[in-house]
Amino acid sequence: MMLLLISALYVGAISAQESSAKAKAANLWKPKLLSDGQPDIQGVWTTVHYGMGCLSNPANGDVGCVSPPGPRPKVGTANAGRPPRRGHEAPSRILDTPDGKIPYTQVALAHQQDLFAHYYEPSRPGDIDPQQRCFPLGAVRQFTWHDVQVFQYPKKIVMVFQGAEQYRIIYLDDRPHLGRNLKLWFGDSRGHWEGTTLIVDTTNNNGKGRLSRAGDFSSENVHYVERFEFTDQDHFHYEVLMDDPTTYTRPWKFGFDEKRGYFAGDGGVPEGPVTAESQASYENWEEACHEGLRDEDNPLYGATQERSAN
Repeated sequence: MMLLLISALYVGAISAQESSAKAKAANLWKPKLLSDGQPDIQGVWTTVHYGMGCLSNPANGDVGCVSPPGPRPKVGTANAGRPPRRGHEAPSRILDTPDGKIPYTQVALAHQQDLFAHYYEPSRPGDIDPQQRCFPLGAVRQFTWHDVQVFQYPKKIVMVFQGAEQYRIIYLDDRPHLGRNLKLWFGDSRGHWEGTTLIVDTTNNNGKGRLSRAGDFSSENVHYVERFEFTDQDHFHYEVLMDDPTTYTRPWKFGFDEKRGYFAGDGGVPEGPVTAESQASYENWEEACHEGLRDEDNPLYGATQERSAN
C-alpha cells in the first residue's frame, strides 16, 4: 500500500513538473494569429513516435508489448512463423496511473483481453480491429495513425487524417452538443483556445473505435477533454482525460507528442528538414483498403486465404 502511494506521488510530481515546463514554453511562443484570433497551426503533423501496437510501448512492432493471450498467428498471417517484430522504445501513452496500466473495471478488462486474444484470429465481427478494415478509429486513436493535415476557418478547425482518409470538425462557437442519442465515430467536439492551448470537449462517441491493436477501448459513454498544447510553431503535446465510469474505475490520461512532418511509410518522416515547401507539397495518399486488398501483412489476409483453400 505504501509503495503504491509513493509511486502515485512520484508520478504526480513528475507530471506536474512536465506540465509546468510545457506551460512555460507555450507562454514564450508568440504565434501568428488568424483573422478570427486563432493561433495559426495549419499544416501537416505527425506523431514523434509512430505506432499503435500497445499503449505502454506504442512503437513496439508487434500488436502488444506482450504476446497475446491467444495462439500465435497461423501461416499466412502477420508475424507467422517468426518471432514478434520489435520496434524501438517509445514513451508510454498512459500518463497518470501508478501501475502504468489503464484502470479498467473487472468486466472491461475481461473484454479487452478477449479482443486482444482474437486479434489474429477473429471469430466474430466484433473481434476485428476497425483499422484492419480502414474504418475510423475514433478521435483519440486516429491521431496515432499516419499524418493529420490541419485547416482553420472562422469558428472551426478541420482535421484531415491520412489514415483511412477520415476527417474531423471541431467547432469553436457556442453551439450545444448534439442530442445524446446520436453517436458518431469521432464524437461531437466543441473547442476553445486558452492562449496557445486548444481545449476540446467531446461527447456522443459510438464506442466502435479502439485505443490500440491490443484491444484497449472505451465505451459509447466516454466523455473526454483533449488538450493540444503548442510549445512552438513545430511542436505540440496532445493529452486527453478519458472519463468513462462504465469502463474505467477512475478517469485517466492518454497522451503523446506531435511534430510537423509528413508520413513516409512505417519509418516516420523522410530524411532532411521539414520545410514550408515540403508541407505545401503534401498530399494525402489514397488508401484502397477494401476492393483489391492484397496486403499479406494484414491479419485478415491469412484467414481469407485459408477459407479460399477450403
